[in-house]
Amino acid sequence: MKARWISLTLLLLYGLSACTTTTPEPELLVTLVADGRERTFSYLIPVTVGEFLEDAAVELSDLDRVNPQPFTQIFSGMIVTVVRVIEETRCDETELPYRRQTVFNEGLAPSEERIGQAGQNGREQVCYRVRTENGVQQTPVETSRIVLQAPQDEIVYVGPSGQIDPVAVNGTLMYISNGNAWVIRSNSGNKRPITTNGDLDEVVFTLAPQGQALLFSRELANAASDGGVGFANTLWVASDFDAPEPRLVQLVPQNVLQAHWIPGLENTISYSTAEASETAPGWRAYNDLWAMRFDPISGESLRIEQLIEPSSFGLYSWWGTHFQWSNSGEQLAWVRADSMGLVDLTTGTFQTLVEYPVFNTRQSWSWRAGVSWSPDDSRIATTVHVAIGNYPPETSPAFSVAVVAPDRSFSTPIVENSGIWSSPRYSAVNTVSGGDLPSGYLAYLRARDPFNSINGEYDLIIADRDGSNARAIFPESQQQSGLTAQEFAWSPDGRQIAFIYLGNLWILDVQTVVAQQLTLDGAATTPVWMP
Repeated sequence: MKARWISLTLLLLYGLSACTTTTPEPELLVTLVADGRERTFSYLIPVTVGEFLEDAAVELSDLDRVNPQPFTQIFSGMIVTVVRVIEETRCDETELPYRRQTVFNEGLAPSEERIGQAGQNGREQVCYRVRTENGVQQTPVETSRIVLQAPQDEIVYVGPSGQIDPVAVNGTLMYISNGNAWVIRSNSGNKRPITTNGDLDEVVFTLAPQGQALLFSRELANAASDGGVGFANTLWVASDFDAPEPRLVQLVPQNVLQAHWIPGLENTISYSTAEASETAPGWRAYNDLWAMRFDPISGESLRIEQLIEPSSFGLYSWWGTHFQWSNSGEQLAWVRADSMGLVDLTTGTFQTLVEYPVFNTRQSWSWRAGVSWSPDDSRIATTVHVAIGNYPPETSPAFSVAVVAPDRSFSTPIVENSGIWSSPRYSAVNTVSGGDLPSGYLAYLRARDPFNSINGEYDLIIADRDGSNARAIFPESQQQSGLTAQEFAWSPDGRQIAFIYLGNLWILDVQTVVAQQLTLDGAATTPVWMP
């Protein structure tokens, strides 16, 4: 750099000696604006802006901005500007306000309010990138937002203000509302909650064959695995529904994927279990099956027997094998992703009755068909997946209702394109159709758009047991909203069906086709009905 200034000095001296009568003017005048000062420099030869800044002893940081760019060649009259930039990160904690949720609860008088859960604000950390240019702070830019503590919503229960005429109910009808078990006996005006903690997880919810006890599952508090994902529940039995305080007894099993009463055996259930998983859906099924007799007062296990050993056999086995006892309790049906059949209760082996292409949901759940035994256990109604057209078998959108004989004498589809959630159900034997011979019905849901049935709407259909004489009985017309994927329940006498419509419990007389609403809270699910 000194050499360049010496050269410039020698040139100036040479010019003076050659001509003493004139003074040369500087060829290049460049102005530097930096660090709050403005200075002008003269050059006889062109250099780059970067070289100019080196001559002026201006040091730059990685964030400083130079205008024009350092590779630009200087010219007379150029103004070179240096903007000093400082960048830092700032993090602040802010409060996350809780929200207020209003939930209808039919256990309260009309318009009565009760706090179900106190609200609590949460906290979050918000981080910003803050730039300062020549001492002037710029608008901060948000770079991250992390919830340190999620807010807890305030839940206020409010009694619905509408009026519903009482409806006669034969037997014991139960359902879930806002995470609690409710029971209706005699008429709908007598509905009452059996639990009040709001922690039913809807995994298990089934009445004993004579309606004297309810088997249900509850979420296990504070049992989520690392990361907040996991599966954990406890198994309970409720009884003495007419007492001022129904009896609630916890049983030994935990992490139960399904459980059922075993017909013909007193205080005896079967259940299948799973282990918690950090990946969706939150569990990995063992595909096992246990039978347990328990003390109805203490919940103590009196006898436990393993019916089926754990297994990972079959496609999508992580979701679990479903089981369903026959009405006599002498046969046991199983359902997997691609087949259904019977369990040999002597050997514990699986016998296949019907196979179909596995259905790839492309999501974190796996489809399992429901099964319904006819009253005499001579046939099983189920849903099967059907390969059609040019669709790959795993993605075919077609499903049909089928009837299968447990003795393998026949297996036939009776309703084509019924939809994935058709859920066929046999009624009890009855004489509502007249004549001397006992009769009954088969009810199922039929998709309005059979090739888009996962999230679509359904109509409730009733037919003879062989699928003939099918007719839609609810809603009254397709202009009304249809039913969504759900379970429905026959009355013990086979004359009525309980179902959920727009979040409320309804019952429908299959002969008069008169439907009546039983609840107003818009939160009902999972009806079950026994004598």
